[in-house]
Amino acid sequence: MIYKGKPRKLVMPDGSQYYGTGFGEDEGTRVCELVFNTSPVGYQEILSDPSYTDQFITMAYPLIGNYGINDDDNESRHPSSGGFVVRDYNDIPSNFRSAGSLSDTMKKLGIMGLTGVDTREIIRKVRQQGTMPALIGDADLDLNEALKLIKKSNPGEGVVKRVSRPSRENYVVSGAKYRIAAIDFGMKENIIRSFSQRSCSVTVFPYNAAAEEIMDFSPSGLFLSNGPGNPEDNTEAIELVKKLRGKLPILGICLGHQIISLACGAKTYKLKFGHRGGNHPVKNLLKGKVEITSQNHSYAVDERTLEGTGLVVTHKNLLDDTVEGVMCREDKIFSVQYHPESCPGPHDSSYLFDEFISLMDK
Repeated sequence: MIYKGKPRKLVMPDGSQYYGTGFGEDEGTRVCELVFNTSPVGYQEILSDPSYTDQFITMAYPLIGNYGINDDDNESRHPSSGGFVVRDYNDIPSNFRSAGSLSDTMKKLGIMGLTGVDTREIIRKVRQQGTMPALIGDADLDLNEALKLIKKSNPGEGVVKRVSRPSRENYVVSGAKYRIAAIDFGMKENIIRSFSQRSCSVTVFPYNAAAEEIMDFSPSGLFLSNGPGNPEDNTEAIELVKKLRGKLPILGICLGHQIISLACGAKTYKLKFGHRGGNHPVKNLLKGKVEITSQNHSYAVDERTLEGTGLVVTHKNLLDDTVEGVMCREDKIFSVQYHPESCPGPHDSSYLFDEFISLMDK
C-alpha cells in the first residue's frame, strides 16, 4: 500500500537526504538522535517507551501500522519519541483490538513519521557510522539550512527530568506482601504490572528523590527503572544509591543498571549504535543458560572498571560481549541492562522479578 501524504525527508549530518512521505505529525522540522530497532512486532510499545525520548526510531521490519493502535499496550502515558522512520506505513489497520491508526495517534502526540524511504540503507549507515543527530522536515527544506540545524542541536538534553513523574504515585495491591519504592527515570508501565502480579505494592518516586525520603517510606526494596539519556547525568540518583547501598535490596533495569554501576565506582560508555530489539541473546553466567532478551539502550558498563567496586558480572551479551548484568551478594544489589518485563519481546528473563522478591524475603 502506498501512503499518500506530504512530501518530507530525512537529512543526515553527512548531507545524505532520504525523500519520502510524512505521516503522524507532518508539520515543522525536528532534530533527534537517529537509531534503529530490529523487532518485527510491538511498534506501539516501542513508540511509547520513554527511553526513546528525542530519538528517531528506524524500524528494520518493513511493514508498520498494519494492526493499528489499541487502548491497552502503551508503555507510558505521554509518549515522547521523536519519530518513526519506516519502509512501508499501512494506514488501514486490520485487528480486532485496534482503536485507531498509528498516524492519527502520532499526530495527536506530536510525533513525526516518515515512510517510503530505504530503511535498509539508513540502518547500514547507522551501523557503520554510529548513532547521529538527524533531521526530518519538508522535502523542499534547503540542505545547508538543514545541516546548520543539525550541527547546533543537542538532542537528549535533560530527558529524564522531562519523562519522570513529577510527584509520588501509589499502585496498591490488596493484601500485598511487599512495598517497593521505585525511582522513575522513564519507567515502562509493564514494570508496575510485573510487580503487581507478584503481590507487590509499588510507590513510584520522581527521578531526584532523596535517600531520606525513601527510607522514611520503609520499603521492602528499591527499584531503579529504565530511562533515556546519558547515565552520568543522573547525579541525584547516583548519590541515592551510594547512600542506600547495603541498607535494603536494590534492583536496577537498563538505566537503573548503569546508575548502580556508577554509584559503586564503575564507569559507563556510549555504544556505537546501541542495542535495540527483541532478539538479543544474553548468557546468564551464574546458571550457564542463554536468554533471548528485549533491549533498548545506548550506553553500557565498562567491565574493566568493575574491579574494586564489589560488583561481579552476571550476564554477558553474546553478540558483542558487553556487560548485561552485575550483582553484589553482600549488599543485596543486582541489575541487568536488558528488559525482563519485555513489552515487546520474549519473556525468558521474567524470573528476575522473582529473584528480587527472594532478596526481599531474606
